[in-house]
Amino acid sequence: MNPLDLFYMGSPLFMSIITIWGVGMLIFSTKKVVHLFVHKTITKSGLGLILLFGSLAVVTGLLGQAIGLMMAFNAIQVVGDVSPALLAGGLRVSLIAPVYGLIIFVISLIIWGVLKEVYQRKLEANE
Repeated sequence: MNPLDLFYMGSPLFMSIITIWGVGMLIFSTKKVVHLFVHKTITKSGLGLILLFGSLAVVTGLLGQAIGLMMAFNAIQVVGDVSPALLAGGLRVSLIAPVYGLIIFVISLIIWGVLKEVYQRKLEANE
């Protein structure tokens, strides 16, 4: 399936917000890498922002899923009888935004963990 199709199926509003959190996480990650390897400055300030943006991506994805499921269950209640195949397809679509948010969170967690370890080793080497 085309990633652009998944983006639109997962609600463009929530997928865009999750993408913004991901871009923010990458900006702060890049900033920390530049400070560490180019400017040779050792500071842990701002490291938490990488995890913050990753966490916001997950929470935004879950919020999008909750709102989507509420709307879907309301439609099912109005219509009445719904086929299991239609219900399964709707549940699959409702998982797109949270999975996208989780992917961004995992990336942020990896970057945060690596940078934290590098900072710790550099601090120990300077002592």
